Amino acid sequence: MKTIRFFLLLLMAGFAWNAKAADTVYVRETQVPVLIERQDNVLYYLRLNARESQTLNEVILNIDPKEASAIQSVKLYYGGTEALQDRPKKRFAPVDYISAFTPGQTLAANPSYSIPCALAEQPSGKTTLKCDYPLFPGYNFFWISLQMKPEATLQTKVSTRLLSVKLDGKEAPVEVVSPQNIVHRMGIGVRHAGDDGSAAFRIPGLVTTNKGTLLAVYDIRYNSSVDLQEHIDIGLSRSTDGGRTWEKMRVPLSFKNTGHLPSAQNGVGDPSILVDTKTNTAWIVALWSHGMGNQRAWWSSHPGMTNDVTGQLVMAKSTDDGKTWSEPINITKQIKDPSWYLLLQGPGRGITMHDGTLVFPIQYIDSTRVPNAGIMYSKDRGETWKTHNLARTNTTEAQVAEIEPGVLMLNMRDNRGGSRAVSITRDLGQTWQEHPSSRKALQEPVCMASLIQVNAQDNVLGKDILLFSNPNTTKGRNHITIKASLDGGLTWPTEYQVMLDEDEGWGYSCLTMIDRETVGILYESSVAHMTFQAVKLTDLIKK
Repeated sequence: MKTIRFFLLLLMAGFAWNAKAADTVYVRETQVPVLIERQDNVLYYLRLNARESQTLNEVILNIDPKEASAIQSVKLYYGGTEALQDRPKKRFAPVDYISAFTPGQTLAANPSYSIPCALAEQPSGKTTLKCDYPLFPGYNFFWISLQMKPEATLQTKVSTRLLSVKLDGKEAPVEVVSPQNIVHRMGIGVRHAGDDGSAAFRIPGLVTTNKGTLLAVYDIRYNSSVDLQEHIDIGLSRSTDGGRTWEKMRVPLSFKNTGHLPSAQNGVGDPSILVDTKTNTAWIVALWSHGMGNQRAWWSSHPGMTNDVTGQLVMAKSTDDGKTWSEPINITKQIKDPSWYLLLQGPGRGITMHDGTLVFPIQYIDSTRVPNAGIMYSKDRGETWKTHNLARTNTTEAQVAEIEPGVLMLNMRDNRGGSRAVSITRDLGQTWQEHPSSRKALQEPVCMASLIQVNAQDNVLGKDILLFSNPNTTKGRNHITIKASLDGGLTWPTEYQVMLDEDEGWGYSCLTMIDRETVGILYESSVAHMTFQAVKLTDLIKK
C-alpha cells in the first residue's frame, strides 16, 4: 500500500511539473489606428521562449459579438525568431510586419517577414485560430491580424480579449503586458508611402469649410522624407463625407522648374490652411525655397528679401470649396523683416476671428539666428497681411485659437523641450502675456501640435472647449493624444483625453470639427503617413 501511495505521489508530482513546464506566452495588445483599407492590422503581438514547447496549437480570442459584424477576418501569423544578442531586449517583434514607410508595403503583411498560420473569417464571440505550428528553439514571435469590412465606419470600435494559448496540446501560461479594456478605433490612410509616386507625405493641415467639406493639406515629398530644400509640392485631399472617403489628390502649390532651376531646388512646403468663414474662401500659406543647392532651408536661408537669398512666403486661395486654386501669391515683402534669416508659417491651420480677421501662426529666424513664434493677420479678406511682435523667443511651430472674442491664444513648440509654451494677445500681437499654463500643463517632445477652440453654441455638449493634440510624451513621437480643456487651457484632465496611437511616427497633427458632435484629426501616425480618425466629443468628455 505504501508503495502504491508513493507511486501515486510521484505521478501527481509529475503532472504538476508538467503543468508548470509549459513556456509562458507574453502578449501585447496594440493601441494603434485600425485602417479600414488595410488587409492586415496588428491586433496582438505574442512572444514565447520555447524552452520546453515544440508546437503552438491554437490561440483563442473573444470578440464582442455586437462589434464583430464589421470584421472581415482575424489571422494568425508566425514572425520567426530573435537574434541571440537581441533576446535580452524582450521585444515583441524583430521587424515591422506591415510597413508605414515603405512604398508598396503599407496595406498587407510583408510575406518576407510573416508566415500565415490560421484564418477566421467573419469571427464573432469565441474565435479559435488553430495552426499546430512548429516552434524554433528559443524565442518565437507570432502576431494576430485584424481586417475590417470595407463598409466599416470611422465610428466602428472593436474590443477583444485573448482567452488562451495552447502549446503541445496544453493551455500555456499567458502574461498580458498591455493595459486592459483597450478599444480599437478605426482610421483611414489618406496618404500612404508611394501614393501618386511620392516617397513620403508630411506636415498635415486640416479645416472644415462652411459646406462641411474637409480640406486636408500636406507636403508631397517626392524623393524622401527630408525637409526643404527638396522636390516638395503642397498636396490637398478633399472629403465630402466626413473623412470616410477622399477625392483624388490635388496640387494647389507647385513651382516646378521656376527660374530654370530643377524642381528639387524649387520646393514649397510646411503648409497651413484656413477657411474664411465669412466668405468660404480657403487660403493656404507655405514656404517656397528657391536655389539653395538642396541643403536644408532652415540653415540655408539668409537675410534679405529676394528669392535667391531667402525663403519666400507664398499663398494660394480657393473660392469654390477647395476644388480649384489660384496661382501663387507672394506676400514676403508685406511682412518679412529684411534682417530675418527666414520667415515661414506655423504649419497646420489658421482661423477666422469673431470679427472676420484672418489669422495664421508664423515663425521666423531673427537677425541673431534665434527662432521666434507669432502671428500674421489680414483685415481685408486676405488682400494684405501684417505682423507685429514675437510671442516668445526660442519657439517655432505654433497654433492659434480665439479663446474669447478678440483674445488669441498662441500655443508654441518650445526648443527648451519638455512642455508647450502658451501666450495670449488682445491686440493682434502688438503685446503678449504669458498664459498661466505655459511650460506647465502640456508636455511635448519638441514637436508640432494642434489647438482649436470649439464654442458652446457650435458643439453638442454646449460647453466652451479647447481641443489639443500632440505626442503626449517628452521623448520620442508616440502616444498621439487628443485632449480637452473646459477651463480655457488652464488644465487638461486625464479623464478628458483619448490616446490614438502609442507607436512611433513623425508625430505632427491637425484638428478640426467635422460636425457638432465629432472632432477629426489628420496626423502622421505609426501606420500611415497621413492618417485620419474621427472621435466623438462624448468619448472625450463624458456627460
